[in-house]
Amino acid sequence: MNNQYLFDRSFGYSRHDVLKTTETSRLVYALQPNDAIFEHASEPKRPVAHASGVNTIVIDKFEGRYLLSGGADSSIAIWDLESRLDSEDTYKPLISADRTSDEHKLGITQLSFYPFDSLAFLSSSYDHTLKLFSSETLEASASFNLDSVVYTHALSPIASHLLVACGTQHPAVRLVDLRSGASTHSLAGHSGAILSVAWSPVCEHILASGATDGSVRFWDIRRGSAELGVLDMEDSFGTMPQRSKTRGGFPNSKAHSGPVNGIVWTEDGRHLITTSHDERIRVWNTDTGANTLVNFGPTVRNTHLAPLVPILAPTALLPLEKDILFYPNEREILMYELFEGKMLRRMRRLNQPGVVTSNATHAMGQRNTLDRVTALAWRAHDVELYSAHSDGSITAWTPRTEEDARLDDEEEEREEEETGHKRKRGVLEDIYQELTKRKITFGGLGL
Repeated sequence: MNNQYLFDRSFGYSRHDVLKTTETSRLVYALQPNDAIFEHASEPKRPVAHASGVNTIVIDKFEGRYLLSGGADSSIAIWDLESRLDSEDTYKPLISADRTSDEHKLGITQLSFYPFDSLAFLSSSYDHTLKLFSSETLEASASFNLDSVVYTHALSPIASHLLVACGTQHPAVRLVDLRSGASTHSLAGHSGAILSVAWSPVCEHILASGATDGSVRFWDIRRGSAELGVLDMEDSFGTMPQRSKTRGGFPNSKAHSGPVNGIVWTEDGRHLITTSHDERIRVWNTDTGANTLVNFGPTVRNTHLAPLVPILAPTALLPLEKDILFYPNEREILMYELFEGKMLRRMRRLNQPGVVTSNATHAMGQRNTLDRVTALAWRAHDVELYSAHSDGSITAWTPRTEEDARLDDEEEEREEEETGHKRKRGVLEDIYQELTKRKITFGGLGL
């Protein structure tokens, strides 16, 4: 098959990147949990990254090497993804700050590396603060008290400005300027707590936000009246509601019928994906504001106020218009074709050794939240996915290679042979026992 792709490319029958995307997309479809364990030094008897659960993870986009994780107990750790010993299959943190730290008093809600330098990162917390840390020392160099629970924050990946958009319990998006160290202004328009914010990947001044009121709003931070528009789930034609001159604002259109706790842009900025407690995933055309009406089926689950942000596989790995969405769905990860809503896989991991799960919960017919997937991160420059879990563990998902399949087949053959030998041995033992127990007579005399 590869020879055919090379032939077609050499004669101009296909694009030059067809062979590459065919191979890389095959790897994306073949992701499976590997045996690596993220083990914190303070929990030697339990192979977990954070004792009280992992709330958020992020991987630097420069080298794609360092993973940053934040715990429900306010702990923070940095992991070198290239430091695993093959003989041990275990990651140890490069540096960590446990829950006795003086920095954050409550659980971490979001982490993000500095946009142009992975030597610094931002963290937000339920303790009302946004902090700037050094990645080398885990010491905070700046702290901002927003006087409200900070559910999420976002830095623009392309902007020259250093504004951090923060979503809090207050019904307005807060903008913090890292240069001046002050909260510059607020973006008012929502009527509920802000659970999700995301900057455009192509326009440095455009921001999207979602709130508990079910609305998703667009903002241009350069304008005095910053609000650009609001999405409407009933609008499939792209007539985004305009600002009312008489009332001085936008109508109360809803993108979802429940709180919106996840927003992500596609790489080209042409589409926006939103998730909500109404257990719907919606895809929007950002040029017109139209609901594309992609149906992802009835499997989607979403019940927590914490951010639940899906991620997209890099488009460079995939054929044109075949974007893939990964959605953290309770105890599994759902893989979808983005523009068709077709479910491709339900990705589940086996129970890790030493990780406690609740059998009692299953027995009572209730959801087991101990193993819930809380966050996802894609490793730049590789075909690797990482998931954070509320049981304190972090799981690495890597492609199932032909070598893995061959080894599995050999293992199955070995097990079948051993089973066959055991079965034969059991039959012989039964025959032997039957013969030794049977009474044998000679010449009519019982012996």
